[in-house]
Amino acid sequence: MKLRWIALCAAVCLLTGCAPLLERTYSTAEPHSSKFWESEAAGTLRAENHQDIVNDLLLLIGQHTDAATLRLYNFKDDMTVAETLEKATTEIKQETPMGAYAVEYITSSSQAQRGYYEIAVQISYRRTAEQIQAVVNATSPEALYSLLETALDDGRSELAVRIGYWGKDGQSQVEDAVSRLREDRGLTETPPWLVSEYPSTGSVGLIEFLLETPETPEDAPVEGTLEIPTQNVELALLPRPAGEN
Repeated sequence: MKLRWIALCAAVCLLTGCAPLLERTYSTAEPHSSKFWESEAAGTLRAENHQDIVNDLLLLIGQHTDAATLRLYNFKDDMTVAETLEKATTEIKQETPMGAYAVEYITSSSQAQRGYYEIAVQISYRRTAEQIQAVVNATSPEALYSLLETALDDGRSELAVRIGYWGKDGQSQVEDAVSRLREDRGLTETPPWLVSEYPSTGSVGLIEFLLETPETPEDAPVEGTLEIPTQNVELALLPRPAGEN
């Protein structure tokens, strides 16, 4: 009798919508495949225009890749390829936050193939793979106080933050976060921190904080640098032109 009752309950449950209670769910994960990778050539990327090349290079930089191969499609001649590569590499180094922060220089050589150009790319870095991987993302400068506080708690000597939105008061928010934290931690009498903005012109996209003063001038950042004094904090941005945010 008990078995019949259990069977009847199970049948009613299935008919009245209780089936999810008797089912087990599962999920699977597969590696992400970027549209920029050539499906038939491992380690080779593809591009059809200037922006594709920029995206490819940023993908390589994010992985701290020293050398890679690009296949360029829809380029009519060698001159067009050379001009496009030059513009893309210049944009990466001078206009993108990660390129300005991490890259020393980019070189390339091209070889015409049937239907495409094959490009050998070499990237020299001014930051290590560990430094690139350690870059933190933040929606705005408002998160800097918390991020800097965590960096100090973890005993870190530097912090790089990629900023999603840099408003007109971005520099004042950086100044406020640094001065408040140094005061809260009793660090006003210690050497000032160095704060560098990347890229050095245009909209700020990445901020680097050196929480320990470099021992030699060669160790100091070369992009737009803000020196945060110990008292009466004022931002002195060099060499960002007057009028830039």
